[in-house]
Amino acid sequence: MNSKINGVKENYDIVVVGAGHAGCEAALCAARLGLKTIMFTVSVDSIALMPCNPNIGGTSKGHLVREIDALGGEMGKNTDKAFIQSKMLNKSKGPAVHSLRAQADKKNYTQCMRDVLENTDNLTIKQAEVSELIVEDNIVKGVITSSGAEYYSTSVVLCTGVYLKAKCIYGDVVNYTGPNGLMAANHLSQSLIDNGIEIRRFKTGTPARVDKRTIDFSKMEEQKGDECITPFSFTNKAEDIERPQISCWLTYTSENTHNIIKNNIDRSPLYSGVIEGTGPRYCPSIEDKVMRFADKSRHQVFIEPEGEYTNEMYVGGMSTSLPEDVQYAMYRSVPGLENVNIVRNGYAIEYDCINPLQLKPTLELKNIAGLFCAGQINGSSGYEEAAAQGLVAGVNAVKYVKGESPIIINRSMGYIGVLIDDLVTKGTNEPYRMMTSRSEYRLMLRQDNADQRLTTLGYEIGLISEERYSKFLDKINTIKYHINRLQSTIIGANKEANDLLISYDSTPLVSGVYFSDLIKRPELSYGKLLLLDKKCDILSDDIIEQIDNFFKYEGYIEKQNRQIEQFKKLENKLIPEDIDYSSVGSLRLEAIQKLEKIRPISIGQASRISGVSPADISVLLIYLKTYNR
Repeated sequence: MNSKINGVKENYDIVVVGAGHAGCEAALCAARLGLKTIMFTVSVDSIALMPCNPNIGGTSKGHLVREIDALGGEMGKNTDKAFIQSKMLNKSKGPAVHSLRAQADKKNYTQCMRDVLENTDNLTIKQAEVSELIVEDNIVKGVITSSGAEYYSTSVVLCTGVYLKAKCIYGDVVNYTGPNGLMAANHLSQSLIDNGIEIRRFKTGTPARVDKRTIDFSKMEEQKGDECITPFSFTNKAEDIERPQISCWLTYTSENTHNIIKNNIDRSPLYSGVIEGTGPRYCPSIEDKVMRFADKSRHQVFIEPEGEYTNEMYVGGMSTSLPEDVQYAMYRSVPGLENVNIVRNGYAIEYDCINPLQLKPTLELKNIAGLFCAGQINGSSGYEEAAAQGLVAGVNAVKYVKGESPIIINRSMGYIGVLIDDLVTKGTNEPYRMMTSRSEYRLMLRQDNADQRLTTLGYEIGLISEERYSKFLDKINTIKYHINRLQSTIIGANKEANDLLISYDSTPLVSGVYFSDLIKRPELSYGKLLLLDKKCDILSDDIIEQIDNFFKYEGYIEKQNRQIEQFKKLENKLIPEDIDYSSVGSLRLEAIQKLEKIRPISIGQASRISGVSPADISVLLIYLKTYNR
C-alpha cells in the first residue's frame, strides 16, 4: 500500500464496502438520512447483481422483502419494477407461511437499482477494491483502496458478499474470481485478521445456465404466475404493476442422472477435497442431494428465465461443481434437456466471511467501534437476508455517527429480528438461510402484516415519508373500524343469508349471529360474505385480507400476544455492558465462557445462547437484582 505516492485523501460520514443487495440498502439508508456516503464496488456493472437464482422472495424470504419495504428499504420496490413472473407460494396453507416470490429480469433489476443509487443525494459510487481498514484504538477511521487512496469516515459498513478471497471451482478448474468472472477482493481479509476479526471459509454454488432454444418444453410442466399480482412494496397496487408474465417450467432428474453423478462422484471437488469451505445444508448441490438422499428416485428441476430479452435459462435445483463433461452428461439426462447446450457452467464459489458471534445485535463489531457488517460476510446466504442486514447496519451506522441510540428489531417484531438474533446469538457453522420454522411467533410475523409491524419504526427512523405514513395510518384506522363494526353487526336468519351460506356448503342460520362469527367458519371468509355486509365500503383486497385473518385466527393471535409479552419482559431486562460473569456465583463454567464470548445485551438474548441453561438464567436474574441495588 503506497498512499503517500497516490496522495488521494477524502472524507465521508459513512463508507459502504460492497454494492450487492446488502450494500445497496446500507448506502441508501445512510444517504437518505442525510449523511455523506460513499459506496465501493469492484465493478459498477455488478451493482445489485443476482449471480445465482433469478428470483426475489420465496418461503420466508418474501417476509424479509416486505419487512424491508415496510421500513423504507428499496428491494421490494425494485422487484416490482423488474419482475417477469409473480407468485404467492403456499396458498393452500395458512397465512403465516404464505410467501411472495417473483422471477426478476436480472439485467433490469440491476439497472433499476443502479438508477436509484446514482440519483440519490449524498451518495457517491466508486469503483475500487478496498484492501485495508484504518483502525485506531479499536475505532474504525476509514478505508484504504488497493491503489493506496485513503477514505476517512466516522463509520464503515462491510457488505463484501462472496468476494473476499473468492475462487470459483468446477472439476479441476479453479478460477480465482468472484461470481460471473468478476474480480475477487483478495486483500481485505488480511486486514480483518490483523484487526483481531475471526475469519471463516464458506462455500455456495450455482447451476448451469442453458440455451432456451435447445430445451424441449413439451416434456415439462408449465409453471405460470398468479393471475392477480401481489406487489412486494406496500406503496404499489396490483393494477399499477401488472404486465404479461413469463412461464417457468418443472421437470425432474432421472435414474440415469443419478447414475452419472454416482459414477463420477470422485471427480467432484466437494468429495475430492478441493473445496474446503462449508456449504449450505438447505440448498445443497445436486451431487450432495443424490448422495445424501439415496432413497429419492428423482429431484425437482425448475427451468427459470434469466430475463425477458435473453435465451439464458437457470436450471434451479441442479447446482453443481462437477467437471464440464459430467455437467453435459448430467443435464442432458433430464427430460426436456436431452439436447441442451450449456451457456455457463455450474460452479461452486468459496469465500471468506466472519464469525457472526463477534457482532452486537446492531451488527456492529464488538471489538471495533463504528465498524458494521451485513450480508454474506456475516455467514448468511441469499439476496433477501443480505438486504435485510444491510438496512439495519446502514441505519445503525447513521445512529452511531449521530451519537443516537441504535435500533434493534427483536424476534417478536419481524423475521429480520429472527435472522439477526440467530446470527449474533447462536452463530452459524454453515451459510444461514431464513425459514419460517425459525420463528416462534410466525403467526404474528406474516408477510401480509409487515407494514403494521414495522412502518411506524421506519417513520421514526426517517425512511418513511409523511405522505406514506399518513396513508398507512388511514389503512390501520379503516381496518380497526370495520373489525369493531363486524363484531357488533348481527346477520339474521333470512333467505338472502341462508342462500349464500348454502352456496358455500355452510350450515344455514336458525337465529341471528354476529357477522364476525360467520367469518370464523372454515369454509367462509369475509370476501365471500361481502354481499351480506350492507354498510361495507369499497375495500381493497389487502384490507379485506387483514379483517379476515383477524377473525379467523383471533384466539391463536391472543395466545401468541401473551407469549410475546412474556418474551418482552426478558428482553427488557438489560445486562450491564461491564458485567464480569466470572464473579457471578453459581454460574457454570460453560455458561461463563459462552456469556463472556457473546456478551448478550439482555436476559432474553442470554437465554437463547447454546450452553446457557435455565438454571444459569435464574442465577443471573438474582445477581442482577443485587447488582442494580
